[in-house]
Amino acid sequence: MRTSSHLVYLIALPLFSSALLLLLGRMADKWGHIFATLISASAFGVGISEFMEMHSHTGANRAATQKLFEWISVGNLKVDASLLLDQLSICFVLLITGVGTLIHIYSIAYMDHDKDRRRFFAYLNFFIAAMLLLVLGDSYLNLYVGWEGVGLASYLLIGFWNHNPTYAVAAKKAFIANRIGDVGLSLAIMICFTQFGAVSFDGVKAGASHASPAALTAIGAMLLLAAAGKSAQFPLQSWLGDAMAGPTPVSALIHAATMVTAGVYLITRSNFIFDASSTARILVVTVGVITLLFGAIVGTAKDDIKKALAASTMSQIGYMILATGLGPVGYAFAIMHLLTHGFFKAGMFLGAGSVMHGMDDEINMRKFGGLARLMPITAVTFGLGYLAILGVPPFAGFYSKDKIIETAFNQGGGKGIILGGAALLGAGITAFYMTRVVVLTFAGAKRWKDGSHPHESSVLMWGPMVVLAIGSIASGFLLSAGGALVNWLQPVVNASHAEGGKELMKPLVVSVLALGIVVLGAGYAIIKYRTVPEVAPENVSIFTKIARKDLYQDIFNDVVLVKPGTTLTAGLVATDHNVIDGAVRLVGWLISEVSDVLRKLQNGYVRTYALMMFVGVFIGALILWVVTA
Repeated sequence: MRTSSHLVYLIALPLFSSALLLLLGRMADKWGHIFATLISASAFGVGISEFMEMHSHTGANRAATQKLFEWISVGNLKVDASLLLDQLSICFVLLITGVGTLIHIYSIAYMDHDKDRRRFFAYLNFFIAAMLLLVLGDSYLNLYVGWEGVGLASYLLIGFWNHNPTYAVAAKKAFIANRIGDVGLSLAIMICFTQFGAVSFDGVKAGASHASPAALTAIGAMLLLAAAGKSAQFPLQSWLGDAMAGPTPVSALIHAATMVTAGVYLITRSNFIFDASSTARILVVTVGVITLLFGAIVGTAKDDIKKALAASTMSQIGYMILATGLGPVGYAFAIMHLLTHGFFKAGMFLGAGSVMHGMDDEINMRKFGGLARLMPITAVTFGLGYLAILGVPPFAGFYSKDKIIETAFNQGGGKGIILGGAALLGAGITAFYMTRVVVLTFAGAKRWKDGSHPHESSVLMWGPMVVLAIGSIASGFLLSAGGALVNWLQPVVNASHAEGGKELMKPLVVSVLALGIVVLGAGYAIIKYRTVPEVAPENVSIFTKIARKDLYQDIFNDVVLVKPGTTLTAGLVATDHNVIDGAVRLVGWLISEVSDVLRKLQNGYVRTYALMMFVGVFIGALILWVVTA
């Protein structure tokens, strides 16, 4: 492994710019957004340079490391603040900085009339710096710093318009849900140290080869809990829909391309833990299957265009989590879908923002209709992302999602049928709700108010959408051609073209099945939503009502997490007050009572003291007489 002195610039550039914009305050209002965008583009340039440098080396020398300083040295715990750029982390570096820069450009126009635009861009760059630290740290402890930084940045960005109480509550909800997941990451790090005496990836990997199954399962379960919080997976998924309260560029950057994929990165980076624990893999697969269906079902009932896309993100991350539990090659396909999803979902979120921008911030799709005629660029770019997420060949999702479905079926037996069938069902539901979004927004007759004047967005907004649409077309082919990504990730995840040595279902058969169910789902949505009322009907099926309530996920959290937590907290407070504080108060009370008695003996009267002396002499003489008698 070679050393590099340039890795720190990837983090330092956006972090410095964020601090500068916040410290300068209003003095940077006129140029802060341009400065932040140029810095993000510079970080992308550094990432491209490092990627080319990696290509100029072979084997182990492709990975690079940089030690910044000795961070912790306490007893047996020794941790350096070091960075690691390898075949896995460079994928995230390019995605974070590349898509992040496009979103910066888009935000220049989108946030044009916001008086706090400079602060918004400062938060964006802080987020990028934290996300880069997360994927570049060479140990779980370094990763944890970036992990927490991302949590803080998301809180600031989701609640950017915190003058609206609903938005402030949404930011708090996301923050708290993520903190629950963070407990899992903290415990995983602690277990690693107690079991292996190390928290670096290399140290934990070496220790995992001879660790007990119980320890590996515990670490894997805690890492999965962390991933569930950050990536909005069951049972910590409820925050993602509410997080759409933030500005639309936030939804594109954090909740489509980067932050919500951190859980996928964590599991993939920890592949040596999950490969060694079949129980941990079962947990991962279970969470992935539940969430991909959960998000898809919720997406069918949303009239808010951003919440429909958020439910879609939850479902697509579920596919990635499922893939990470399917063995070595599954990691590669999870990352492939993560990268393609970064293009088409970010593009669709920006498209949703473009629609809202042209519709006076209206978010209800039932009040759209026929916008393709007035917003052709937005409609086309959104449509290309739509075809990509459906997995229609030759668009990006076809290459990544079909591979996950194929690998699921190739598990064999009942397990393969269940996992592959669930993935296929999710594809069909995805086709239904995404077609619903497209039909309600861009097709049919207009349903907006006469005072509205929908129009195409400026080039600063549709330019990044066009670039992302190109990625929605080409990224899947480029990543899969000749097994490009699988071969690239081989040193990190031990992937192989053999797909786990099994091919129980031919790729063509899987593609035909997937395309068939996609056509059915899309066709049903077109028939159902050719005409639609402006107000959602109340006389709907019980299933639709449950989906509108997000499958009661908030009620579930309230019953399983909030109320038990409140009860536990109340019990701890009562114990502290009555037992711990009560013991302290008892000591004070006893001293006070004894003092009151003793104080009466010290009254200052000579006759009292003489009497006490007489009584004392009498008692002493009496004792002496008894003893000598």
